[in-house]
Amino acid sequence: MPIHTTNYISTFIEVAEDCSVIYAEIPVFNPDKPSIAAIQFGILNGNPYKFTSDDVLFETFAIKNELVDSELDAARELFFSKGQACMRCSPLTKKFGFGVHVDAESKIAIYAIDSNEYQNFMADKSLKTVKAMRNKAKSK
Repeated sequence: MPIHTTNYISTFIEVAEDCSVIYAEIPVFNPDKPSIAAIQFGILNGNPYKFTSDDVLFETFAIKNELVDSELDAARELFFSKGQACMRCSPLTKKFGFGVHVDAESKIAIYAIDSNEYQNFMADKSLKTVKAMRNKAKSK
């Protein structure tokens, strides 16, 4: 079974072109039904460059589906046996105003759109820069 990945290398994912916030917003965490944004923020906040995009996306899937430890290895293999949406589709980059920096080892960290670090990554010509996916299709 082929394994797909969502990992980038030495890349900065800008917030979506149609993101409506000018200051990053922390997603509200509802313990009864945590949102994808809240789960991803919880994983990444305070853990810069500890996880890859694949790690974050699978952990989010595992939490949303209430997987137990004994199911994780098989579930991860099945999860990545088909293509998955990357962090360009994350609500953090599309709606909440966070950019994602990916280092040379595919480890990621989030940065608020209103931070100096975000602006520095935007100006860094050594990084590949891509935009998060739009929330709505462009009108013609």
